[in-house]
Amino acid sequence: MNRKTLVLPAVVGLLAPVLAACGGSDSGSDGGDAIVVGTTDRFTATKDAPAPLDPAYAYDVGTWNILRQTVQTLMIQPKGEGDPVPEAAQSCSFTDSGNERYACKLRDGLKFSNGDKITAADVKYSIDRARAIKADSGVFALLSTIDTVETQGDNEVIFHLKTADATFPFKLSTPVAGIVNPDDYEKDKLRDGFDVDGSGPYTLHADVKNDEIVKATFTKNPNYKGVLKVNNSKVDMVSFADATKMGDALDKGDIDVMTRTMSPQQIQALSTKSGGSVDLVEMAGLEIRYLAFNTSAPTVKSKTVRQAIAQLINRGELVSKVYGTQAEPLYSMVPASITGHSNSFFNKYGDPSVAKAKALLTAAGITSPVKLTLHYTTDHYGPATKKEFEVLRQQLNDSGLFDVAIKGAPWETFVPAERKGEYDVFGMGWFPDFPDADNYLAPFLDKDNFLKSPYRNSTVINSLIPESRREADRVGAAKSLTEIQDAIAEDVPLLPLWQGKQYVASGDKVTGTAYALNSSSTLQLWELGRGVGG
Repeated sequence: MNRKTLVLPAVVGLLAPVLAACGGSDSGSDGGDAIVVGTTDRFTATKDAPAPLDPAYAYDVGTWNILRQTVQTLMIQPKGEGDPVPEAAQSCSFTDSGNERYACKLRDGLKFSNGDKITAADVKYSIDRARAIKADSGVFALLSTIDTVETQGDNEVIFHLKTADATFPFKLSTPVAGIVNPDDYEKDKLRDGFDVDGSGPYTLHADVKNDEIVKATFTKNPNYKGVLKVNNSKVDMVSFADATKMGDALDKGDIDVMTRTMSPQQIQALSTKSGGSVDLVEMAGLEIRYLAFNTSAPTVKSKTVRQAIAQLINRGELVSKVYGTQAEPLYSMVPASITGHSNSFFNKYGDPSVAKAKALLTAAGITSPVKLTLHYTTDHYGPATKKEFEVLRQQLNDSGLFDVAIKGAPWETFVPAERKGEYDVFGMGWFPDFPDADNYLAPFLDKDNFLKSPYRNSTVINSLIPESRREADRVGAAKSLTEIQDAIAEDVPLLPLWQGKQYVASGDKVTGTAYALNSSSTLQLWELGRGVGG
């Protein structure tokens, strides 16, 4: 068959997929052999992170994509995007006018995969556990607006919030709010290793070598009750060392689907190839890349140094040289397709200018060139990351104002070092927990921010974030959201770089790939099936 490209366009505030090629999610079959999905995500247990799959700890897109298949949440983001809908819950709603009391009733007959009945007490246990453990990943901060969790009988859970939080239903759709069995998860201790027990659409069996998952087998959970239609009986997810090996496996038919992260070259080749048995799906994404600064580090403690870097970075050149049409320059931590976005960095700095950057440093009495190192992860965001940092280094060094070196490290050592404050400047990506501007701002700026950043802005923390959360109509939050974005552009604790699209490649007998990823890069394995290509 001829290879087809699917384009799923974004609309402001709503990302809705439009099918334009072979096979929709309803055309698959739940029979046959396991569908094999390739990924370059690595799942490791280390001394610093011995419990990578505990919902109270996990906080990256890869581990969340395992948990979303296996651990059920009260709410879930719907297939066509939009506001979250009940999942383990039968119904959920705010029961007061101030968005401070949120009540959920559980579905009848909910069971864990082992057959144990799920009650409201299990929900309370799970969420209170994540809040109490306060893992150093910072994921517990998603639940920071909860004051107390109350149960009424076996089927009702009531959340009393400290302050109004219109985004709370979204937070209940994230894995940190996943329902776990108290028999398997201790109250005050993380669960080490790779075992996961929940009530989601699948159960998990992990093949582990040298403390790393090499293959994760997801088997349809016969006890699952929820809104999801599971279009297959089994999925094997295989972790590859790099995108080239993953692509070779797809070409050989060893895997059926290739997900994150493909190289720009692979995507370009597939998008221009006129024939063959591989389909490429292109869809709108909310993934961003940014630089983060340890604002206590001597090299970048001065706001002026960070502003000078912001004045020099040429996003257009960076995207063009590394990602081409697969990404777009980004001038805010909030993507352009999200309600509340403001081009704050462009508004403040305009086009890149060596003269303006030099004037900033001179006025502050800072001698140039300023020497510093940019750190990046070698194996988490795809093979183009190194080239991206080579371009950033060249841009800064060509100005004559900086003397920059770059240094890469694997994710398993990169994350602990970043959290310990060992990096002055480092590159990160963000795949949203949920598609709202709050989730691109509060996790980086609020108390207990997940980067462990020393940067604090009391106006943002105490006034602007709470103000934005009081607005159920997110358009009404635009003023406070814009002020937060302007504060980031002024102080530069973070420097947004680009916003990317996302892609899935598959053999032409696999259906449902148009919904295999949602806008938050959530892997939805239940959408995949086998059928006749169109």
